[in-house]
Order: sequence, then C-alpha cells, then structure tokens
Amino acid sequence: MAKLSSRYLGLEVKTPLVASASALSKKLDNIKAIEDAGLGAIVLYSLFEEEIIHEQLALDYFLTRGTESFAEAITYFPDLQNYNIGPEKYLKLISTAKEAVDIPIIGSLNGISTGGWIKYAKLIEEAGADGLELNIYYVPTDVALPAETLEKAQIELVNDIANSIRIPLAVKLSPFYSSIPCFTSNLVEAGAKGLVLFNRFYQPDLDIQELKVEPKLELSDSSDLLLPLRWVAILYNRVSADFALSSGVHTAVDIAKAIMAGATVAMTASALIKNGIAYASSMIEELAQWIDENEYESVEQMRGILSQKKVAEPAAFERANYMKALTLYDNRIM
Repeated sequence: MAKLSSRYLGLEVKTPLVASASALSKKLDNIKAIEDAGLGAIVLYSLFEEEIIHEQLALDYFLTRGTESFAEAITYFPDLQNYNIGPEKYLKLISTAKEAVDIPIIGSLNGISTGGWIKYAKLIEEAGADGLELNIYYVPTDVALPAETLEKAQIELVNDIANSIRIPLAVKLSPFYSSIPCFTSNLVEAGAKGLVLFNRFYQPDLDIQELKVEPKLELSDSSDLLLPLRWVAILYNRVSADFALSSGVHTAVDIAKAIMAGATVAMTASALIKNGIAYASSMIEELAQWIDENEYESVEQMRGILSQKKVAEPAAFERANYMKALTLYDNRIM
C-alpha cells in the first residue's frame, strides 16, 4: 500500500488532500466529516476584518439610536447574546474543532489594515490553530497605485505577521502578478512557509434589468486545474516553499497531477460542495490505487517529477507550448 502521508507547513497530513476554505467548515459536524472522509487537514472559512468592523458599527448604531428620547427605555437595547460581535465565534470554532478532530486546523484570514491582520492573526494562534493562511484578496482600482508599491506592501505585511506569530504561515494569492516567480520568492523570504495557488476570484455579473451589480461565484471543475498546475510546476525547486494547489481538484487524477507538478497538497472545496464531503474518501482511495498500479511507493516519490525543471521539454510550460497548442487546435478544425 502506497504511503499517502506527508508534511505541509511542517504539519503531519495523513493524505495529500486538504479541505480548502469554504462555508462547509462553519459547522463542527462538517469538520468531523472531513476528517472521517480521510482528508489530511482543513482550512477554515476566512475571517474578514471588514465584516467584523461592519458588525461592530451596526451594533453601535442600535445601541445609541433613540437613547436620547427615553432614558428609561431599557428594553430598546438589543439582547447581546443574539449578536455575533467580533471574531469570538470564529475563535471558538477553532478551539472546539481542535478538541474534536486530530487533523491540523488551519485558520484563514483576510484583513484590510496592517494592525487588523496582526491582531487577528495572533488571536487565531491563541485559539489553537495549527497554521494560518493569509487570503490576499485585493482588487486594485486606483490608477495611481503602481504594482511595485502594492506588492511591496503585501510583502511587508507577510513579514510583519510572520514575525508576530509562531505558527506556520501560508499565503493564498491570485495569479494576477506581473512576475509570479519573483513575487512568491519575496513572500517566502518575508516569512511565508507555504504558497496556495490560486485564490478563486469571484467575477461580478451585471443585472441589466435592475441596473445593479450581482455577486456571482461559480464552482470550479477540473479544467480550472490547468492554471495553478502550470505555476506549481514552474515554481517547484525554484521557490523554497510548500505548495498547495487550489482550484480544479475534483478527481484522484487531479490530485496526482498536482503532486507530480510539485504540490505538497491539493486543496478542494467545490468537489465537496458538489458531491458531498464523503466523496473525498473515493478520491483518496482511487489515488492510492493509482499510485500502487503505477508502482510508486509514496506521494513523496511522485512529487515534482513533472515539474518544469524535471520534464524532458521544459519549454512546454512557456511560449513554445503556446504555439504548439494553437497548431494542434488548427489541425482539429481544418
């Protein structure tokens, strides 16, 4: 039987399939089911700093609105027990999950201020999380903001957080950087132990009848694997970090591709949402069967054998393969 265990961020994971951040992790029963299905670790849903601030401002409004009119109106104040203010619920979930399961629990954080990132990173660590994933989800709209300034700020942020906590730090980023190799290398130098490729950006839709913007997030499929697969293969053995491939992981073959490109773990959420958490057990069983049939002894033996530095044709990951792909497509339609 092939050895499926590995180490991600220095944490022991029994299989290379990890549950990525999603609403599934909001319920403790789901976290238990994720462990039972054989996943190696779980990244909790993201804690958003601006959501906390919004809740606090909303409570302040309800506590102060109308209090000047009736001094005796005590019943006007809301029942604080019915309000989830601040990160307490999230932190409680971390501590409860740590007691309920044995797999690593990785917190996920999306902040808007340096002070906020550090504050909540420390709280997540204190709650007992085994690691922290920084979800850098930012859409620049300022035409006067140079890419260099933005990237420098994000690198400094990672450095500040890495120096503020003891648990391992991973950074989940988008593919929209001018030089991904340089930027990721700088992130690792700043203190990131892992890189999660890539963040799945939501694309807003337009309602032309109601004249409004509608949030829209489509679940991934296996075709979404190609972009992160390419970059994991390029970065493996160039950037000294553990790679987590995220987006498009739906089958055992997808997991195998991720590992062979150089990923330490493959992350999935859409497959679990579409098919149920128990579906992961079949993915893992089929992966083990595939590894045995292809006479590998472990996932470690497979890792990176199809990375750019190890394949027979490294240029296949670059421009040369673009021309080859166009030629193949032309031949299909002629």
